[in-house]
Amino acid sequence: MSGAASAAAFPPLREELRGLEPYGAPQLDVPVQLNVNENPYGPSPECVADIAAAVAAAATTLNRYPDREFTELRTALAAYLSRDTLPTRGFEVRPEQVWAANGSNEVMLQLLQAFGGPGRCALSFAPTYSMYPEYARDTVTTWVQGRREDDFTLDLDAARAQVLEHRPTVVLLPSPNNPTGTALPPEAVAVLCEAAASYEPSGVVVVDEAYGEFRRAGTPSALESLPEHPNLVVSRTMSKAFALAGARLGYLAADPRICDAIRVVRLPYHLSAVTQAVALAALRHAPELLGKVDELRVERDGLVTWLREQGLEVADTDANFVLCGRFADRHAVWQDLLEHGVLVREVGPEGWLRVSVGTPQEMETFRTAFRRVREAGTAPLIGEQP
Repeated sequence: MSGAASAAAFPPLREELRGLEPYGAPQLDVPVQLNVNENPYGPSPECVADIAAAVAAAATTLNRYPDREFTELRTALAAYLSRDTLPTRGFEVRPEQVWAANGSNEVMLQLLQAFGGPGRCALSFAPTYSMYPEYARDTVTTWVQGRREDDFTLDLDAARAQVLEHRPTVVLLPSPNNPTGTALPPEAVAVLCEAAASYEPSGVVVVDEAYGEFRRAGTPSALESLPEHPNLVVSRTMSKAFALAGARLGYLAADPRICDAIRVVRLPYHLSAVTQAVALAALRHAPELLGKVDELRVERDGLVTWLREQGLEVADTDANFVLCGRFADRHAVWQDLLEHGVLVREVGPEGWLRVSVGTPQEMETFRTAFRRVREAGTAPLIGEQP
């Protein structure tokens, strides 16, 4: 083999991965960053001090491996999740029903490693989180993509039919959905769990509640349905409402048999002692860290109203972000906002932009920038004369 041919084949990357770019939103240093759905409110000095003390204590044991089963953390996460199930359904989430990993991304990847693979398929409904097909790709799982309605809701009859047709071993259903913010109808869990349980090998239905704490009053959590559906998985994260994106801690609640299955594919000691200490300290401060959620909901609803008053289409949202459009050239709008010091996300269907909800000051800066972009005539909507 010639040197040129050898160089062209190096490194020996899987063929289906050649030429692909790694996932990631732009990380740009601008005054107002509204592109990755972070909580704009950081922890208090008291919480920071508790986290620092917990990390310092963990540091004295770093010559030893961490608790592989992260028992204390699972117990604390179960108690936290039980706040959603005790008042409504009268049951507690048990520690053996909880699993955690380095962000909900790793949780999802482990689910696909355990229940996907060659000869199996995973199913979701677009537009949805753009990492889902990458989890499938990375685990050599066939990816099947259904479609949502024009208003981004899910037609349950059509969704059930696709489950029965393709017989996926993993169904991924974010609620609220990213990037649209749309919540699942309450009956969706029962309909799709029953459909996925009707064939062999049966499928697990993963309701991804990364933004679950931001849902509007009256929107139930899928956690309430755990006793009825052993094939239901409900995932959460500490990155959003908990304002802990930098700590990388995601988790799920499910039948203990599902948690036991994930143990087969997890890497040894995958949660460091430091990560466990940080998450436990944050859970001790849950009321404070979640204290801004109501304010962010109010800011979100105000943003939806304001954008609609500007003539934009806006998806109904239960999350901490808003999807708006439809722009004739969304990239031009994204670029113009960036030049005004505001970073939003160019994601979702063509013509739409996603805006994370920030502080009142950040949202006022966004509104001012958006007005200037619109007044300049460089951000026409589809069907609107520039």
